[in-house]
Amino acid sequence: MKQETLRRMKNVEGHVRGIERMLENDAYCIDVIRQIQAVQAALTKISVSVLDDHMQTCLSNSLDGEKREQMLKEITEVYEMASKV
Repeated sequence: MKQETLRRMKNVEGHVRGIERMLENDAYCIDVIRQIQAVQAALTKISVSVLDDHMQTCLSNSLDGEKREQMLKEITEVYEMASKV
């Protein structure tokens, strides 16, 4: 999980640098906005992944079986919905 998260963060970092170049080169504003939205979506996915890992490793010890899985799924879904705002 850690290596995948770091890989995704490096991709976001490169994407942000690309946006900087777009701004320096006076790229079309809508294209810049689309790229910013792509970065935001990527960061949201990373955040959800980190939260899911936390729930699987830290919170899962306090619950058992089917109840645990349902709670983890609900928390992840709520977080994903809040991130879409």
